[in-house]
Amino acid sequence: MEGEERIIHIRLHVYDMDIPVNVVQEEEPFYRNAAKLITDTVNHYSEQYKGTKSTKEILYMSMIAIALNFEFLKESKDTDRYDNILKTLTAEIENALGEKS
Repeated sequence: MEGEERIIHIRLHVYDMDIPVNVVQEEEPFYRNAAKLITDTVNHYSEQYKGTKSTKEILYMSMIAIALNFEFLKESKDTDRYDNILKTLTAEIENALGEKS
């Protein structure tokens, strides 16, 4: 059927585990990239804190690092405050131009 999303079954390798997941076919690359990001982040912290931190601590540190990057990205994409500044400046410019003519 046209417009129907095709669900596929994939296995994601995340750090030291394979996880079965049902995903919309078009979203598969996003899931694979997310699994790679998690694996790379956990590997980074595992190497950095080898023998000094527990696996649980390393996993939580990895989750915080990924979530923090997400929050920074979300903040940088927040254009509402810039839109409001531009609207205010535009109104002030239009008022100034209107007063001179």
